[in-house]
Amino acid sequence: MIKVMLVDDHELVRTGIRGFLSQAKDISIIGEADTGEMALRLSKERHPDVVLMDLQMPGMGGLEATRKLVRISPDIKIIAVTAHDKDPLPSRLLEVGAAGFLTKDCHLEEILQAIRKVYSGQYHMSPALSERLALKQVKNPHAKSPLEQLSARELEVMTMITNGSKVKEISETLHLSAKTINSYRYRIFEKLNIDNDVKLTHIAIQYGLLKIGGFESPVEPALAES
Repeated sequence: MIKVMLVDDHELVRTGIRGFLSQAKDISIIGEADTGEMALRLSKERHPDVVLMDLQMPGMGGLEATRKLVRISPDIKIIAVTAHDKDPLPSRLLEVGAAGFLTKDCHLEEILQAIRKVYSGQYHMSPALSERLALKQVKNPHAKSPLEQLSARELEVMTMITNGSKVKEISETLHLSAKTINSYRYRIFEKLNIDNDVKLTHIAIQYGLLKIGGFESPVEPALAES
C-alpha cells in the first residue's frame, strides 16, 4: 500500500484528488495539509511514502517545504503540483530533491501514474512540460529565463516577496534572520538587474511565478523592511 499525503491550500483541489485516489486499491491517503508548515508536522507523525505538494501556498511555499521534507526524510518521494510550469521551477525542484512535477491541468490518471512511478524509484515529469522544454531547447538552445540565475533559496524568497509577505514573515517561515532575508532580496535584485519590488513582481508575473486575479498585471507587493 502506497501511503500518500496531499498538500494544497485549496480544499476543493484536495477533495477532488482524494476522491479519485481513494478508488485505487494500492493507495492510502494518510493525511492532508493546507500549508507547508502543516505538511512538515504531519509527515513526522504519519510517515507518507509520497507527497503531492502544491507550490503556491501562503507562508512556507512548496519549494521550501520540499527542501525541508527531503532533508528530514530522504525516503519520501515528493511530486510538485503547480499551475505554473515555466522555467526555472522544474530544475529548481530537482535541485531540492523532488521526484516529480505535475501541472494542475493534468488528467487525474496521470496523478495516479506519477505516484506509482516515483514510489518505484523513477522520476515523473508531466509529458506536456517535457515536450515544451524539449521544443524550447530545439528552437532556441541558448534562450534562458533570467530566473535561472537564482538559487533555489533565492527563488523561494522571491516567490514569498512577490506574494506579499513581509521580511519578518519570511524570516519566521524560513527560520532565518531578517538581515539574511534582506541580503537574499538585494542579491536577487543584483542578479536580475532591478532595484525595487515592483520590478521584481513584474518579472515574477512575466515568467509564471505569480498570477493576479487570473490575468497578468504587475502589482506592488506588501514587502516591508521589518
